[in-house]
Amino acid sequence: MFAALTSANPHVDFLAISPEIALIATVMVVLIADMILPERSAWQTSRIASIGVLVSLAWVAVIAFRDPIAPMFGGSYAIDDYALVLKGFFLVATYVTILLSVDYIAEGDYYQGEFYFLLLCSVLGMTVMASARDLITLFVALETISIPTYVLAGYRKHDRRSNEGAIKYYLIGAISSAVMLYGMSMIFGLTGETNLAAISAKIGTLPDSKVLALGVFLSLLGFAFKVSAVPFHWWAPDTYEGAPTPVTAFLSVASKAGGFVAMLNIVFFGFGLQPSLWWLIIWVGAALSMTLGNLSALRQTNIVRMLAYSSVAQGGFMLVPFAAFGLAQSHGDAAVARGAMRSVIVYLLVYGAMNLGAFACIIAVARRTQSGEISSFSGLFQHSPVITVMMTIFLASLAGIPPFAGWFAKFTMFQSIIEAGGGWGVTLGVVAGVNSVIAAYYYLNVVRSMWFRPAADDARPVQVTGALGASLAVCVGLVMVVGVYPSFFGDMAEAAAKVLG
Repeated sequence: MFAALTSANPHVDFLAISPEIALIATVMVVLIADMILPERSAWQTSRIASIGVLVSLAWVAVIAFRDPIAPMFGGSYAIDDYALVLKGFFLVATYVTILLSVDYIAEGDYYQGEFYFLLLCSVLGMTVMASARDLITLFVALETISIPTYVLAGYRKHDRRSNEGAIKYYLIGAISSAVMLYGMSMIFGLTGETNLAAISAKIGTLPDSKVLALGVFLSLLGFAFKVSAVPFHWWAPDTYEGAPTPVTAFLSVASKAGGFVAMLNIVFFGFGLQPSLWWLIIWVGAALSMTLGNLSALRQTNIVRMLAYSSVAQGGFMLVPFAAFGLAQSHGDAAVARGAMRSVIVYLLVYGAMNLGAFACIIAVARRTQSGEISSFSGLFQHSPVITVMMTIFLASLAGIPPFAGWFAKFTMFQSIIEAGGGWGVTLGVVAGVNSVIAAYYYLNVVRSMWFRPAADDARPVQVTGALGASLAVCVGLVMVVGVYPSFFGDMAEAAAKVLG
């Protein structure tokens, strides 16, 4: 225990942590550049941030072709295929977010340097999270992700809705951190370990304990706040609507994925030997999140709030393979358990591409209409056919309609729960199927509005800037390529899932 602290010369491979080093250097350069650049050149901070993220991504690619790297810091930090795939995902999502932000932030009343500084700090926490194999490392990474986003959520400082949403997000985030820490302290008290592998081994030898069950329950409860799972989701719609739209896109994809990766780590590496302690909690959370998220989305007239509730429902779909993993472990089926982990990773990758793309289209349309109402999309095809086609692709993908990437995410999700089997698995599969139909209704309702309803008399074509167009190209390309060639993401997820053995 605490081997990294007691060792006089802990093993550190600096090439292995080069993505994090590149991000830290970029954070410092952005901060200094913001102080010394004149205001007319403030946009340069976005360029510095984007270059830094790409350099970090290049280091991830270099490490991927190296020989396997031994865990560092007493086993609390691992560099394996699982970590590298997720680091790459976080960095690409952040790069697209920067592209979404360039014109939006430059044209508004925002401090540009601080914006990119906070964004980079958050993604630094995400890259650490992907490698975290220790409760302390995991918690520090999660707070590094969360604290900058509390500020970003309230970045529209003169907007009362933004202030309200940021306060709700902060208060819920603080409560969830306290609950999660309390649960972790119980687990540490019973096992005497913070390393997830050691916890997994100890849990397997402990007798049934109500204290241990409570510790696991509280830890998962804390993560439920982070990923806006029902019934801890009510902060999300107000925060998503009040935050600047690029921040909303970042929260709904990268920040949410950070919470799910934390769950992946603690569930797959820490609690896996005792599925009876946690899988039923996740089963209930998945069913509630899918159902209440989709039913609430049906009633929305604002497209950002609709996608906020959609994000809650999509989080429920991502929780389904977690439940499948628990069922598979209870049956001793390692292959199905590994397939469930693969499904979660595939869903995260696909969801990131299609949701970021949808928000890019919303930003483009809102620059013309100054509105987030679904009615502002009426007749969009009549004057902006390219944006209409792109938005249709993203919404159809979110609905899981072939040949777009969303069908593959849904397919792997259903495959995981069906292979897990049993009455609990079949029931959750039916719930997911019904909710997929409900979700398709409100996604396609927006599509119908864009294609078949009349446009406003003063409607003008949507102008897409270079950075925004680049973000749309990246997202559309990924959604189309993965839709027709799912192995592009499937192989990466399969390599990541092999860490389970």
